[in-house]
Amino acid sequence: MISRRSFGRALGFGTGAAAVSLAGLGSAQTASAASGAPLGTPAAHTAFPRLRQIRAGLLDVGYAESGPAHGPVVICLHGWPYDIHSYVDVAPLLAEQGYRVLVPYLRGHGTTRFRSGRTFRNAQQSAIALDVIALMDALKIEKAVLAGFDWGSRTADIVAALWPERCKALVSVSGYLVTNREANLNPLAAKAEYAWWYQYYFATERGRLAMQDKDLRRDLTRLVWDTVSPTWDFDDATFERTAAAFGNPDYAAIVIHNYRWRLSLADGERRYDALEKRLAARPVIGVPTITLDAERDPFTAPGDGASYRDRFTGAYEHRTLAGIGHNVPQEAPAAFARAVIDADHLLDK
Repeated sequence: MISRRSFGRALGFGTGAAAVSLAGLGSAQTASAASGAPLGTPAAHTAFPRLRQIRAGLLDVGYAESGPAHGPVVICLHGWPYDIHSYVDVAPLLAEQGYRVLVPYLRGHGTTRFRSGRTFRNAQQSAIALDVIALMDALKIEKAVLAGFDWGSRTADIVAALWPERCKALVSVSGYLVTNREANLNPLAAKAEYAWWYQYYFATERGRLAMQDKDLRRDLTRLVWDTVSPTWDFDDATFERTAAAFGNPDYAAIVIHNYRWRLSLADGERRYDALEKRLAARPVIGVPTITLDAERDPFTAPGDGASYRDRFTGAYEHRTLAGIGHNVPQEAPAAFARAVIDADHLLDK
């Protein structure tokens, strides 16, 4: 593992497969096209070297693994409508630097399955966060750097807030995303509500049926990709690799429950009530954190992170990625990987 000082002098990962490089990415808090930082680089990888399964809590978790088996652990968490391929270029960058990188399919995605047919297909936030704790326990991982976007940011935020002893550092796209269901009952500005059109669609029976229909689901998720990442020039093959994960038999149930639960249109489970009560109080996060805002993401709040700055009380940096949309790790893998390494070393400054 190279030191932070030598990392700052690194020119990249050499030649061959590592076409995406950390070279040229400075440590300034704002990365932009004007700075010359290569935020959006062509994808170099289409698959992970190792896909594995492990029983963890309520699930049989499918996950990708890269890097040395005894390296410091980074767990990368995807969002919706995405899968582990959001990290297909981030993982090798981190593995080259000596990290053991784990990228699990969230419940209802890819090869992750519920161990029992009787288990309620619950997608409330605390349940998904506990899946990460169960995975770490199953793999005998005491502590890891957690990094995520969308559902993955929310999940990583919750683990960092409620179980800080398990989180060495945090990278959170869009900052503090812990769901406050009471606040979610209040209307937003019209432009913000417009961006959430699918959330309200999923509140209807038509939306649920659309998610169950293979063709309608594909068209809907592709439309979301197009609208929330307006500058990302991905090809059909890139989308189809991820869309394969939506064929999970529990996918529709998990997606629909997640969005309905957030709007208080679906109940969770009483076993998680104590955790949800703690989360409703908006607990602060004290672990070293780097937050990332994507300039072209319609869900990025104005104010350059000011709206959530008070939720992070430990070592902290904020960065804005100019020209980048919602799927940050896949659109800007080098910038995301750099944020992970820098977050891991924030306490070294």
